[in-house]
Amino acid sequence: MAPRRTRAAVFVVAVLAGACVGAPRPCAADDTTAADAGARPPAWVDEFALNGFLSSSYGYNFNHPPSGTNQFRVFDVTDNTFQLDVFELVAQKPVTRPGDAGFRVDLTFGSSIPHVTASAGLFRDETGKAEDIDVQQAYASWIAPAGSGLRLDFGKFVTHCGYEVIQGYDGWNDNATRSLLFGFAIPFAHVGARASYALSPHAALMAMVVNGWDVARDNNRSKSVGAQLALTPTPPVSVYLNGLWGPEQSGNDGDPRTVLDVVATLKVGSRLTLGANADWGTEENAVAPGEDALWWGVVGYVRFTVTPSFALIARGESFDDRDGVRTGIAQTLSEFTVTPELRLTEHLLVRGDARLDRSNQHVFEKDQGLSQSQPSVLLDVLYSF
Repeated sequence: MAPRRTRAAVFVVAVLAGACVGAPRPCAADDTTAADAGARPPAWVDEFALNGFLSSSYGYNFNHPPSGTNQFRVFDVTDNTFQLDVFELVAQKPVTRPGDAGFRVDLTFGSSIPHVTASAGLFRDETGKAEDIDVQQAYASWIAPAGSGLRLDFGKFVTHCGYEVIQGYDGWNDNATRSLLFGFAIPFAHVGARASYALSPHAALMAMVVNGWDVARDNNRSKSVGAQLALTPTPPVSVYLNGLWGPEQSGNDGDPRTVLDVVATLKVGSRLTLGANADWGTEENAVAPGEDALWWGVVGYVRFTVTPSFALIARGESFDDRDGVRTGIAQTLSEFTVTPELRLTEHLLVRGDARLDRSNQHVFEKDQGLSQSQPSVLLDVLYSF
C-alpha cells in the first residue's frame, strides 16, 4: 500500500484533474459555434477563481537549543533551517448576492503550517501526527433570499476568533511569526455550519454550530457553538466581539470550554494602524475534578507605513496560562516583536522578525540548560497571486 502522504497527494491531484475533465463538454455543434466565436472559454469559467500563496522562511534562535526547536512557537518551530512554510492553492466560486451558490477549497502544502493546523480526523491521524498536506478550508455557500441576504456556509472553515490569521492570498499578518494568543488561546479551524447576516451597513452577526476545536470528526457527542458581532461604526474603526462554548474533551459531554475574544483596529490617517486583541478562556474540571482551568492574554499591534513599499510593525503581548493547560506548564509568557516589511513588487513581499520571548519560569532551551528568555530572528518571503 502507498504511504499515507503519497495517497493524499494522489487524491489532491485527482480532485484537481477531475474538476477539469468532469466539466461538461460542448457537442459538435457547440464546437463549431465556439470556433466561430474565436474559441472563447465556456461562460462558467468566468464564475470561478484560482489564487495562490507561497511563504518560505529562515529562522535563527540565539539560545542554540540542543533540540533544534523553538519553544512555545506556532509555525516557526525549527531553528537554523530554511523551510517551505506553505504553498496554498485556493479554488472558489464566490457568492455575493441573494440566491448565489458557490464554494471555496484551500489546499495547503508545506513543512510548517499544515503540520500545525490539520484537524484531527482529516489530515491528522489517531496518533496526532499530521503530514505536509492539509485541506485548510473546504465549504459550500448559499445566500438565502431573506432580507439583505442570509449567508450559509457548510464544511470546514478557519476560526472567527483572533486578530491574526493562518494566512493566505487574501490576507496575512503584519508579523512573520505568530502571537502567543494565536497559538494557545484560540482554535485554528472548525467543521460544521455557520450563518452570517448584515444587520446594517455598520453591523453584522455570525452564528455557528461545529464539531469543536480543530476536529474534523467530533470527539464527543456534544457540539460547540460560536458567534461574532462585527461593528464598524466609522470607516477607520472596527470591533469584533467573538465567543465559543462547548465540551472539547474526548468522550466528555459535561465539561464545556468557553472563550471570549475581542479584536479592535483603528486607522489613524493613511500611514498608522493600531490593533488590539484580548482573550479570556476557561474549561471546567480541566485541571482536576472540581478545579477549572483559566487562561487569558492581551496583545497590541502598531503598523507604520514609511513609504508605499516599506513599513515598520511592532507587536507586544502577555499570556497568562495560570494552570498550564494551554502551554503544558503554569506560567506567564510575554513577547515583543519588531518587523520591517519591504514590498518588492505587487506580488512579492519580504519581511523579517526580531523577537524576544520571556517567561516567569525557566522554560526555554539555552545551550545545555534552561533560560527565561528566547531571542530569535526570522526572514520570510511571500508571494501571492
